[in-house]
Amino acid sequence: MIDLDDLRARPQEYQRAADAKNITFNVDDFLALDEDRRALQVEVDAMRATKNTVSKDIPKMQGAQKEKALAEMKELGVTLKVKEEELKTAEAAWQDLQYMLPALPLPTVPVGKSDAENVEARRWGEAPTFAFEPKDHVTLGEALDIIDLPRGAKVSGARSYFLKGDGARLHHAVLRFTMDSLTRKGWTLFSPPLLANYDCFMGTGFFPGVDQQNIYTVGGQEVKDGPITGDGVYLIGTSEVTVCSYHKDETLAEAELPKRYAGYSACFRREAGSYGKDTKGLYRVHQFEKVEQVVLCRADQEEALAIFEEIRTNAEDVLQALKLPYRILDICTGDMGKGKVYMQDIETWMPSRNAYGETHSCSYLGDFQARRLNIKYTDADGKRRFVHTLNNTCIASPRILIPILEMYQNADGSITVPEPLRPYMDGQEKIVPR
Repeated sequence: MIDLDDLRARPQEYQRAADAKNITFNVDDFLALDEDRRALQVEVDAMRATKNTVSKDIPKMQGAQKEKALAEMKELGVTLKVKEEELKTAEAAWQDLQYMLPALPLPTVPVGKSDAENVEARRWGEAPTFAFEPKDHVTLGEALDIIDLPRGAKVSGARSYFLKGDGARLHHAVLRFTMDSLTRKGWTLFSPPLLANYDCFMGTGFFPGVDQQNIYTVGGQEVKDGPITGDGVYLIGTSEVTVCSYHKDETLAEAELPKRYAGYSACFRREAGSYGKDTKGLYRVHQFEKVEQVVLCRADQEEALAIFEEIRTNAEDVLQALKLPYRILDICTGDMGKGKVYMQDIETWMPSRNAYGETHSCSYLGDFQARRLNIKYTDADGKRRFVHTLNNTCIASPRILIPILEMYQNADGSITVPEPLRPYMDGQEKIVPR
């Protein structure tokens, strides 16, 4: 949700933003509806005021004057009811359209239609060379009996998996290492709800829109004793949804900001629209675990962009500690979503793909989410302002296991455990066949 006063003042900027973000939206049509709604509101308010005033005077009237007033009020009541229905319809359409309005991207954001037009900003580390023919993570994991994809599919369908033994231990080691890394930097760790209501998904910008197709709805399936009705909640695809909603409808003190939160959670995504894409192995799965950084800060773009650098650097620190080469991409307008003001992705080198694969996403959303969630703070002048929000993946597993397993593989099929993770695996240095 955006500032409508700003939209009315700069309609062409918002139309350009919608076009650049591939959002079908006609700003002129919205402004016409906005004007109609406001005119209807004025008309309805005037009619209600007249009805209230005359209704108070009618008991004092007598004879023909009273009969005339009663007839006029009856006619006014009929007209008012029609106008109220028109206003109700206009307000519903007006509200629905607001949810599709885009935030304005920063001027530095590259303009493009798809991820093919994202721009590489820089790289860290060198892709490894092997003195032997390297294997992909699936072949390695199955040989070591630490990944089981067929039984995952048997139990839960396609894009499901089991991590076993040292595979599960490595998975938890990298998550715990990341949580400890953020905690040492002063971040507050959250273990948030995995279920959220519609308002939280709407508030964080996932509903309504194309993102909605990737969210699992709880309830509604047929069971032995009858159908389960919908419970009105959804499984989160990122802890951003629940952690960002933590302060919903609250007004914070400026001295409390910024809030630095690290949400650790399981995440669930339907991956609708990705049929046939990245289907092999652990890259694109329906369930994973993630440590997500969520920040609420003052409505100061300079401060927010400094925090953006901080949260991206936190993710880079984890990758550098694990010695995983990566690159940073500036995300173009057509690939960034309606609420984003600025966005960068981190892609980590994956030998089996002979390419970088996305592992992190860092976003600045201005006051887009705060307006929807109604999160404000009181500034030094006593004025209430909407906070600005940011978020970034610090680690997501099992996707991060792809580069770890493939880059730390040895000629004999064993996996060297990265040094920072060994304390979380009881000092274990290698994963070998049991």
